Amino acid sequence: MIKYIFLTFEWYTYQPYSESAEPDVENVQMIWIWEWNSKSEAFEDLKEKNEWLIATTFNELYCYELKNTNIEYFNLKE
Repeated sequence: MIKYIFLTFEWYTYQPYSESAEPDVENVQMIWIWEWNSKSEAFEDLKEKNEWLIATTFNELYCYELKNTNIEYFNLKE
């Protein structure tokens, strides 16, 4: 099985305590990480198991194969 991540670029982030009506940053929204045999099979499974996504404003999803799942954490403030 191959691990895939589904993302969308259709979202914005606001800074905490911001009173602005405008979004501060365009960002990437992670939708799902799943193991499957192919991207298309993973996508079909995503839609079947997450029917609520259809009701959202998300439309374009991007799928990437995760070849390295080692996580390294960084802090901006240190």
